Amino acid sequence: MKPILLFFLPILMFGQASFDKANELYKQDKFEEAIQAYEQILENGQDSVELYYNLGNAYYKLNKIAPAIYNYEKALLLQPNNSDVKNNLKFAQNMMIDSFSEVPKVGFSNWVSGFTSVYHYDIWANIAIGFSFLVMLSFVGYYFISRMALKRTFFGLALLFLACSVLSVIIASFEKNQTENYNPAIVFSESVAVKSEPNANSSNAALIHEGTKVYVLESLDDYYKVELPNGMSGWLLKNSVRTLK
Repeated sequence: MKPILLFFLPILMFGQASFDKANELYKQDKFEEAIQAYEQILENGQDSVELYYNLGNAYYKLNKIAPAIYNYEKALLLQPNNSDVKNNLKFAQNMMIDSFSEVPKVGFSNWVSGFTSVYHYDIWANIAIGFSFLVMLSFVGYYFISRMALKRTFFGLALLFLACSVLSVIIASFEKNQTENYNPAIVFSESVAVKSEPNANSSNAALIHEGTKVYVLESLDDYYKVELPNGMSGWLLKNSVRTLK
């Protein structure tokens, strides 16, 4: 089993001295104090993959599973493919009581989602701008070149780049909508009942425990409607979870 790793990279954006102090406390096994130091950096409005990762490690060392998972997930929001974070997240998840099997996503919609999520919607928007620039250059070539064969070529390229630009805009809009509707949360209560309706007297649909990742679908008074990893949905008290976004 790979050991829990710690990042010691320069983190200039939130003050290297503060980060070094927190890391030093961690190395001295003063995990509670290290957590306070890391959290103080966050309270100052600064964050990074390294900060969330190290904070998750400190909580993990204290067997505080929910905040460990929460901070690893926060790190993955900033850098989804970070292998070290994914590795330590698995360690933390292995300590959970609940073990849900995620419902596999299949079909054309899953393929589309997988394709559009290759890039952030800002990048897709920049790609659309790039194709628009190529459209302009193609029309310039079409306008100034007199040879009919080349004029047809430039006109064809202009239409192709225009189609690519429009498609990129559509993808950017789709991906932005997907990102905004993606609202994961981590259960912090030791155990909490998933209700069939948003009131205390309704029947229990399930019982879940700390560290479980759920997806917030809507909000009503003191409750969130959530979807569990296995596809089941129900209502949770808001104070039992912490949203990641």
